[in-house]
Amino acid sequence: MTSQTIDTPAADLPVAATQTERFQTGQVATIAGGHFMHDTFGAFLAPLLPLIQDNLGTNYMLTGGLTIFTQLPSLLNPFLGYAADRMSVRYFVILAPGFTATLMTLIGFAPNYMALAMLLLAGGVSIAAFHAPAPAMTARVSGNRVGTGMSIFMATGELGRTVGPIVAVAAVSWWGLDGIWRLAALGWLTSAVLYWRLHTVPARPRAPGQDSLSAMWPQVKRVFPVITWVIFPKVFLAVTITTYLAIFMRDQLQTSLWLAAASLTILEGAGVVGALLTGTLSDRYGRRQVLFVLLAAAPLILALFLFGPSWIIVPALIGLGLTAISTTPVVLAIVQDQFPDNRATANGIFMFLNFLARTIGVVVVGLLADRFGLTVAFTISGLLALFSVPAIFWLPQKQASV
Repeated sequence: MTSQTIDTPAADLPVAATQTERFQTGQVATIAGGHFMHDTFGAFLAPLLPLIQDNLGTNYMLTGGLTIFTQLPSLLNPFLGYAADRMSVRYFVILAPGFTATLMTLIGFAPNYMALAMLLLAGGVSIAAFHAPAPAMTARVSGNRVGTGMSIFMATGELGRTVGPIVAVAAVSWWGLDGIWRLAALGWLTSAVLYWRLHTVPARPRAPGQDSLSAMWPQVKRVFPVITWVIFPKVFLAVTITTYLAIFMRDQLQTSLWLAAASLTILEGAGVVGALLTGTLSDRYGRRQVLFVLLAAAPLILALFLFGPSWIIVPALIGLGLTAISTTPVVLAIVQDQFPDNRATANGIFMFLNFLARTIGVVVVGLLADRFGLTVAFTISGLLALFSVPAIFWLPQKQASV
């Protein structure tokens, strides 16, 4: 696997003249830092859902369905990824934190459900514009340590989603829901730093002649059906503990908005550690082996969270963070391994499939919660997640580096 040196404008030269196997720490850290700030604002919606539900008087399905609008532009990800493999889209990565911060901090100004949905849809476009090319850019500057690069990239995103709920709730307590727009300045400051560090990066990975969709199609047909099998069952569990966790904590455990947000922070904080470990461990021990442990353990830990004694709630949240939301670095590493010449396109396809899975998951879990209650919905989601485990044995194998 090769990657491209993007430290200087020389990256505009043909790939053959600039390829390296070196792990470029500075560039990886820059993209990862942008991911942290971007996803901090992207995480504002989930902890505020209980407050939004009260303000709008919506049921579980409609409230959770708001997250679909932020993910709907993921339908564009294959096209954004295709563009990222063929032209410089660095400004998608550079500008997205500013736009996402602005749109997500305007939530309090939405007068009704439809206006809020449109605002979140616009935010979703910015989120998609960042996430389609950014993982591929990270992989290119990770040399022969793609798993490590994916771990760092995903861990900083998880760290942003850890900090985001607390920042959102703190901002609401200081200024009210219609006053959190003040935080948008931090997003634009992040974009300024990314421009300074990345404005010479072409984000164009390959020499001409390597961009044929027909050339990658046989590999797409071989790899992505199995990837789909992996992500669809497990997404129900992921949806329950991210989209609906704050509502569960308030309605089932009678906690305050602060404690509901804290539960998300504990979950995502453990996810930071999990994301750092899983991709790196998969470089050493193999993608399949690490993925098996994660997918098999997460439903068992969810059962402890739901039916164990009260003292086990926090350890279970930590365990879920280490397993249920830490699989993405490994799956992304598999995708990047299998499509070294079309990484952004492959990442776009992955994100498109992930969007479809999450959309179905949000709607199904919401409907189950409205009909049978959140505890039953969470339980069914954990059982469905077990169906991801057999898919692991059909994944393409890659020799682990040591």
